[in-house]
Amino acid sequence: MPLRPARLFARLPIRIRVAAAFALVMAVLLTVAGAGLYVALGATLKSGVDDGLRTRSSDVAALATDAASEPRSASPLTERGETVAQILAVDGRVMDSSTALGTRRLLTPAQVRRAAVGQIFVERPTIRPVDADDRTRLLARPITAAGQRVIVVVGASLEPIEVAQHRLAKLLLVGGPVLLLLASVAGYGAAAGALRPMERMRRAASTIRTGRSGTRLEVPPAGDEVSRLADTLNGMLDRLDDAFRRERAFVDDASHEMRTPLALVKGELELAMRDGASYDDLREAIVAAAEENDRLVRLAEDLLVLARADDGAMPPRVEVIVLDELVEQVRARIGPTADALALDPAASGCVLRGDESRLERVLTNLVRNALDAGATRVDVQVRELASVVEVHVLDDGPGFPDAFLARAFERFARADEARGRGGTGLGLAIVRSTAEAHGGTAGAANRPEGGADVWFALPAVAG
Repeated sequence: MPLRPARLFARLPIRIRVAAAFALVMAVLLTVAGAGLYVALGATLKSGVDDGLRTRSSDVAALATDAASEPRSASPLTERGETVAQILAVDGRVMDSSTALGTRRLLTPAQVRRAAVGQIFVERPTIRPVDADDRTRLLARPITAAGQRVIVVVGASLEPIEVAQHRLAKLLLVGGPVLLLLASVAGYGAAAGALRPMERMRRAASTIRTGRSGTRLEVPPAGDEVSRLADTLNGMLDRLDDAFRRERAFVDDASHEMRTPLALVKGELELAMRDGASYDDLREAIVAAAEENDRLVRLAEDLLVLARADDGAMPPRVEVIVLDELVEQVRARIGPTADALALDPAASGCVLRGDESRLERVLTNLVRNALDAGATRVDVQVRELASVVEVHVLDDGPGFPDAFLARAFERFARADEARGRGGTGLGLAIVRSTAEAHGGTAGAANRPEGGADVWFALPAVAG
């Protein structure tokens, strides 16, 4: 299928498209300007001819008046040497005429009638010999001579105007394409110059490789669109470098976390396979290996949750959740320690909006973290603010080390004290990721009376 002109034009390089558009605009401008100059020149020269005809008609009118008051043997037009001049009666009769005209009447009957009323300008073919191809412009005006109404007619050739316009047209036809060519070359050069910084940016960008942190594009000093593009691309490179560093750290931390339980599983299995191992030794090794396997499973699940959250592959399902039911689900999940979990009576009947399964996981993580840290009681409270609902999980444990609070929600971040024992450091990271996916936030603080206060905030339920 043949390409459409627009699609074919879109395949051309940008500098050629800019030069072609510039040439098209210049061609239109030169054509309009040339046509306007041609018409303006003709109008200006014709205006000069009209001024000359008015002066001559006044002189002829004066001669005709003098001749009427003082009869002469010779024609006043002939005496003056007029080449195209005539005096007509109002009925069209030729009363006097320049020698070159003889008895030929310059005006048609209709023109005579109009001229008898007022001044008129008319054009007619040449009144010279038949081999001439120029036109003549006539001025006819009525006057009164010796009490008689007559019409004075004078004329001038338009050949000088036509010659001048013809020369201008030739100049435009020759010079116009030359100017258009020069303008097109200038447009191409201007487009190439404007795109040169972008070409340098392209070459610099092609040399940037993953892991070469700190390499950035040169920002032109003009502060124009190209400069803003360079700033935008450099900002993108900063974000990519940050993402690469975080991903590399994430992989390193994940590898470190998985190395320990895998090594323990291997050690327990080797211990079980040694010669002379008793039944109790085998059972203890298998139980220990199963515990480490459970830890690996939890780690893999947490990593999968965070990876999907980063990719946006887990958009939350928005549904109405009753907090009482959510707490009961957490009780069932934590099992033997469920008695330590209590819901503040003031929070009973509170309604949230969000993904029930993911929020249940978040609340479970917070409760388990508190219990693993040594808390004997965990309370769930709700604080309803103007636009959000905060779900707080408070415990009576040792709380967080002050230096750890600033990075508590980072991945694989663990305190040096009891809160970091046996965990992967992903629980709070999942809490924050889930809250942000719901359009909320997460936070943590130490309680003045002792223990920790960890919460997540969700948008309030409308109505």
